[in-house]
Amino acid sequence: MSVGSAEPEPATPGAAKPDAIHRLRRVGHHALRLATITTIIAIALIAMGFFRFTDTIADLKASATPSEVDAIVALTGGYQRIDQALDLLEQGVGERLLISGVNPSTSSAALRRATGTESATFDCCVDIGYEALDTIGNANETAAWIRQHDYTRILVVTNNYHVPRSLMELSQASPDVTFVAYPVTHADLKTDTWLSDPVALRTLFVEYAKYSLARLRNWSGAKTASGLRADTGDGTPVSASLR
Repeated sequence: MSVGSAEPEPATPGAAKPDAIHRLRRVGHHALRLATITTIIAIALIAMGFFRFTDTIADLKASATPSEVDAIVALTGGYQRIDQALDLLEQGVGERLLISGVNPSTSSAALRRATGTESATFDCCVDIGYEALDTIGNANETAAWIRQHDYTRILVVTNNYHVPRSLMELSQASPDVTFVAYPVTHADLKTDTWLSDPVALRTLFVEYAKYSLARLRNWSGAKTASGLRADTGDGTPVSASLR
């Protein structure tokens, strides 16, 4: 009696299909898991960076007697910055003040009225800059003004949360100049009350994002727009004396 070997049945397309689906599901599961872990790590790093940023600006203090400086620059973004800069100028801090980034529709007379400062202070020692459209523009507008007057040490008046990015951009535009921060504070970041204020939280997070992107841009060496109105085709003067 002869014994024959059984021939294996050929695989059918229907049997291979579940295996392919299983493999796709396994790959998709691993990809989803990796994406989830990556997202969690990214969120954690962003949160750590954000709170480190807020701790840094919370420690910024406006010196009662600013270091010896040649002049003052106030970066627009609120009359409180301008008022503080004008007060310092009248106290004898620096010989001139540049108010950078003023809207062209704002006249010198409007600035005088809004700040309530003596006309003599404006007439002798204040320049307004209409060129800057953003913080990079502030830096470039200030650089031109510094070269014009041959200054080497500048006091920078701006909001505390704006100080890190401002000093970075100013130093990029004028690497041979020393910039001293004079932060203007709107919220007390030493307490946790700002965490319950959606406006403060949004303002700080947006500034942190801008600062992070600016650092990344500088690290990568990427080119950026000058931030000056003249480069958009507008012929507004770079700076104008209030005389």
